[in-house]
Amino acid sequence: MSLCKQYYCPILSFLLCFLILASALKVGNGHNLEKQKPTNKSSITAVYIFGDSTVDPGNNNYIKTIFRSNFPPYGVDLPEEAPTGRFTNGRLPTDLIASYVGIKSLIPAYLDPNLSLKDLITGVSFASAGTGYDPLTAERNKVIDMATQLQYFDEYKKKLQRMVGKKRMEYIIENSAVVISCGTNDIVYTYVPNYLPQQPDKVAAYLHFMLDQNHGFLQALIDRGVRKIGVVGLPPVGCLPVVMTLHNSLYQPRSCIESFSSIAKDFNQMLKRQLTTMQASQQIATIAYGDIFEPLQDQFYNPNKYGFEVVDKGCCGTGLIEGSLTCNSLLPICEDRSKYLFWDAIHPTERSYYLLFEALRPVVDFILSN
Repeated sequence: MSLCKQYYCPILSFLLCFLILASALKVGNGHNLEKQKPTNKSSITAVYIFGDSTVDPGNNNYIKTIFRSNFPPYGVDLPEEAPTGRFTNGRLPTDLIASYVGIKSLIPAYLDPNLSLKDLITGVSFASAGTGYDPLTAERNKVIDMATQLQYFDEYKKKLQRMVGKKRMEYIIENSAVVISCGTNDIVYTYVPNYLPQQPDKVAAYLHFMLDQNHGFLQALIDRGVRKIGVVGLPPVGCLPVVMTLHNSLYQPRSCIESFSSIAKDFNQMLKRQLTTMQASQQIATIAYGDIFEPLQDQFYNPNKYGFEVVDKGCCGTGLIEGSLTCNSLLPICEDRSKYLFWDAIHPTERSYYLLFEALRPVVDFILSN
């Protein structure tokens, strides 16, 4: 019997559903990533980010939503222990990518009113925690949908043109790199609260809908001059601690809920085929798929290989249900974040994100070389 079925009550139901909807790098106490400097490895002019909480550095700080993390203990391992709005203890993978290609150490949020000229020129993130490919996901969570993120990119281009002129703006955009990380919230919101077996044809139809949304988004970026694009797949959704809490029995060891992870895996396979087809149909842009499903699942099932001691719960509070507002300064956090795969019950630690960045680095190198 599941936790929800056995101990169902309105408050618990609300809390778990809220936490599920919320989701879904100094590497913890031993890696000085905050000191990592850009290394000028490429001619990339800027990095632009679109998507959800996995790549939102703080845009949600500036909109009316409960999906925020601009308070302690979030950001505890960033320089000056600054809670920037990143949903982890330190850097995001996109921060590490930007540093690796020689752009900057941290990707700023586009909606930050204090952005410098250099910040704007070298790239920003338009991502919003709680969003998805499905516009309804963002609408329900009162966050920034993907269409609006694209509108912000248009607005950004106009600002950039005023600052550096049209030719320079076009050069910066054409020689930039874009990362898209989205879709987890669509799967979590649509399927995780439902205990009933899903009809395969309906699941497939929804995944195709997500893919159609992504296809339109990619084409819009290409039409706007972007030429290097990396699209990140979905993680093993069933391994998120909050999902395990909701669907595991109290009397058995916590384990990944494979029925939910399999939906994400199916989407990833469809996404790879879509990107291959798009790449073959046009020659002006490089489009690459970034797999995080297998690397994150390997971290979960083979923790000793990566130095993890805890993989089935987060570092914040009990680690079973906390996320966003419920992971706050009133709760204790683990002393050694490098031993934990997850920071809260939804998002990985900086240590885990660093390992994902390492797994994605060949994809980054491929994009840089094309």
